Amino acid sequence: MSVSTTNLLPEVAEFLSRGDLPSFVGGKDFPAASGKVVATLDPGSGEHLANIHDLDASEIDRAVEIAGEAFPAWSALSYDDRSAILLRLADAVEEHKPIIAQIEALDAGKIEAQAQGDVQNFVDTLRYFVKLAGQVETRTKLDVEGYDAWTYKQPWGACAFIFPWNFPFLLIGWGISPALAAGNTVIIKPAEDTSLSALYLAQLAKKVGVPDGVINVVTGRGATAGAALTANPNIKRMSFTGSPEVGQLVGETCGRNLVPVKLELGGKGAAVVFEDVDVAETAEKLVGAITFHSGQVCCDATRWLVHRDIYDEFAERCVELMKNVRVGHPLDPSSEMGPVVNPKQRERVLGYLEKGQAQGAKCLCGGGEATVDGNDGNYIEPSLLAGSMDNVAAREEIFGPVAYLGVFESEEEAIALVNDTQYGLANSVWTKDMDRAARVAESMVAGNSWINAHNVFAQGVPYGGVNKSGLGGGVLSVETLMDYYRSTSVVRPL
Repeated sequence: MSVSTTNLLPEVAEFLSRGDLPSFVGGKDFPAASGKVVATLDPGSGEHLANIHDLDASEIDRAVEIAGEAFPAWSALSYDDRSAILLRLADAVEEHKPIIAQIEALDAGKIEAQAQGDVQNFVDTLRYFVKLAGQVETRTKLDVEGYDAWTYKQPWGACAFIFPWNFPFLLIGWGISPALAAGNTVIIKPAEDTSLSALYLAQLAKKVGVPDGVINVVTGRGATAGAALTANPNIKRMSFTGSPEVGQLVGETCGRNLVPVKLELGGKGAAVVFEDVDVAETAEKLVGAITFHSGQVCCDATRWLVHRDIYDEFAERCVELMKNVRVGHPLDPSSEMGPVVNPKQRERVLGYLEKGQAQGAKCLCGGGEATVDGNDGNYIEPSLLAGSMDNVAAREEIFGPVAYLGVFESEEEAIALVNDTQYGLANSVWTKDMDRAARVAESMVAGNSWINAHNVFAQGVPYGGVNKSGLGGGVLSVETLMDYYRSTSVVRPL
C-alpha cells in the first residue's frame, strides 16, 4: 500500500495537494520569506507528503509578537465567551476526526485507529480544561490580621510550546488546552517531521471563530525555529516535550531569560512482574504496550523485570505474541504496528539492538528490519532482548519496539533494579497482592507508578517526571491549569 494507491479522504487529498504548507500566524498563512522548506514523508512508504516552510529567527520573533498582541483581547473575554469559542473548536475537531486522524497516520506513521484515539483525546482534554477553568476562583481572600489581603490570578500572556513527533496532535491538546482555557495565547512549534496536523488545527480554529493570533503554528527545523522560539524573551511560559538532551538546552535558555519552563522528557520505564500474575494476560498487555505506536512512547515499559519463578514461561509467551504482531502501513486496517517515524530513528533502534547483543544480550525475538510488501518504510520487528541489566539496551532510551528482560528474586531486589536509572518517568507493578503492589509502587522513584496496567492517563491525575525525565509536570490535572495563571498579592493595611 502506498499513498498513491490508498483511498485518501477527499479533504486529506486536497490538504496534501497544496504541496508547500506555510506556517499559520495571526489567522493567516505565514510563509518563510526565504522560500526554504522541509520535506515531510510518509514513514510507512517513504513517499513525499508535503513541504513545510522553514522559518528563520526573525519570523519566529514576529510570531511571538503577534501572539502577544492578541493576548489582551483574548484574556479580557468573559469565561462564558472564551469557553464558548474553545468548545466550538473541540466540536469542530471531533467532527473532523477522520480527516485529522488520517493526516496524523500518514505523517507520524501511526495506526489510523490509534490516531483517531489521539484526536478524541485532544477533544476530551480541551473540554476538560474548559470546564475546569470555570471553577477557578481568581480572587482568594487571605486571613491576615491587620490587613485586607487577597491574591488575584490572571493569565500570563503568549505561551510557547515545542512538541515531538511521536504524539503530535494528542500532545498539542495536553499542552495548549490549559493555556487557552486560562486566557493565554499560544505559539505551537511542532516537530519538523510531523507538522501537518498542527497546521490543519490552526486553519480549523480560524474557521470556527478563534480570534486571530490566539493559536499560532510556526514550522521549521528545531535547531533554528525551535531554538529561536525558546530564546525569545517575550514568551511568558515555555513548555517542551522531547529528549532529555534537548530539554537541558531549553531549560538553560529559559533560565537565562527567567521564563518559567515545563519539561516533559524521556524515560526508561520498568514493569515489575511478580510470580502470582496471570502470565498470559500480563504478557499480552506488556507486548501491547511496547508495540503501541512502535514503542515510540516516552513513558513506556521497556525494562521487564520478571520474578525468577515465572521468567521462562513469561519470556516464551512474550516471544509468541511478538512474532504474531502484524506490521504494516498505518492506513492498512489489518496492521497492528506501523513504522518508526523516519530513517534516522530506524537506524537508532537497529543500532541499539546491535550494541545490546555486542554487550552480551540475547535476542529472543526480532532484532532487525521488518518487511512490508509494497512499502519502503521505516519498519522494525518487535524485538525482545534479555540479559544483564548493565547492558546499554537496558539502560538507555531506545524509543522503538524493543523490550529488555531481566530477572529478580525478591521485592527488595526488584525495587533496586527499577530505581537504578537516571530517568524517572513511569513504572508499573504487576501482582495480585494489592498491599505489595502499593508498597512497591510507592518505592519507585518516578513521577508515575501504575498497578496492573501501563500507560494510564486519567484526567485529574498529575503526570510528570523527575530526574532526567523532566520537571514541572502535571499535564492532566488542576495543577497544570494553575500553571497558566500568574498570581498577584494585593494588601491594604487596616
